[in-house]
Amino acid sequence: MILNIDKNYMQETLRQLLTIPSPTGFTDQIVRFVGEELESLGTPFELTRRGAIRATLEGEQRSPDRAIVTHLDTLGAMVRELKTNGRLGIVMIGHWSARFAEGARVTIFTDRHSYRGTILPLKASGHVYNKEIDSQPVSWDNLEVRVDEKVQDKEDLKNFGFNVGDYVAVDTDLEITKSGFIKARHLDNKAGVTCQLAAIKAIQDAKIKLPVDCHPLFTITEEEGTGASSVLHGDVASMVAIDNSTVATGQNSKEDSVIIAMRDQGGLYDYHLTHKLIKLCEDHKIPYVRDVFRHYRSDAASALSAGNDIRTALICFGLDASHGYERSHIDSLISLTQLICLYLMSETEITRDKDELGSLEGFPQQFEENT
Repeated sequence: MILNIDKNYMQETLRQLLTIPSPTGFTDQIVRFVGEELESLGTPFELTRRGAIRATLEGEQRSPDRAIVTHLDTLGAMVRELKTNGRLGIVMIGHWSARFAEGARVTIFTDRHSYRGTILPLKASGHVYNKEIDSQPVSWDNLEVRVDEKVQDKEDLKNFGFNVGDYVAVDTDLEITKSGFIKARHLDNKAGVTCQLAAIKAIQDAKIKLPVDCHPLFTITEEEGTGASSVLHGDVASMVAIDNSTVATGQNSKEDSVIIAMRDQGGLYDYHLTHKLIKLCEDHKIPYVRDVFRHYRSDAASALSAGNDIRTALICFGLDASHGYERSHIDSLISLTQLICLYLMSETEITRDKDELGSLEGFPQQFEENT
């Protein structure tokens, strides 16, 4: 059964999420927002010490539990130097090109205040540097933040309270077109968070009792590589990560459909769980494609690296220019949310997964020749 997805809720939730700065390491505010949203949806949850969220949707039975996971943290930058010219040298948070940082408007968070600024290349004016602006390198060492205060030198910066280690959050610049395209920075992964919350809302609105307990997870350090390494517990047997795809030449991803990843840089996704998701799409006519991501790592990889023996899969909304000037389409977000709901409502097929160790009895088989 396909559930109705509240499109207005999705758009408004995404707008609100995109107004909250949340570079990795600076996520307390967005954790509070999502926690309050879960409370409004009547969904109990717990926080880890640092703020990762583990919610619970109770099912007819407790084990083997499922998890769905998305991340709250985004790309950003950090101050590495107070410069003698009154500007700030920076390093990246997460992994993204300095090319897409040039010209970004930002908020710098000192210990006590926030200030506005702009990330600029060292040679920013064609009237001064002429053709040199086109030949300067694309590098974080070639960037600085111009602070929107009357600062002329390093001493002025200190007087305003700037320090090495201050967080720099990049503006999102959201635009939703009449044709349904959504353009913004940080759709990775605030669009995924939106889908996860919208799926919870759809299930609660329909008053559906799930067949087995499910734990919606919201991690806070995915962009630095450690996302789901510490928020799971031993009863979880399978986990579906929700993140962005990579729409580009040479990839199979599309902006307006669901994308099911077969593997990424972090490794292979579980055969049985992945094919279950494919079958759900086909049975319910949800548009989808398969893809392989070569330079990409999700929350699933950090969960497995931490030693969790679980089945993992990755389902995505279509995203063009990931970690750059990103664009998706509302159709992709709605279809992805429908798939999340179908997965949560589906019956457990590999029941032996409730046990960490067992015999061959009930162990699945990957391939049988069609007759």
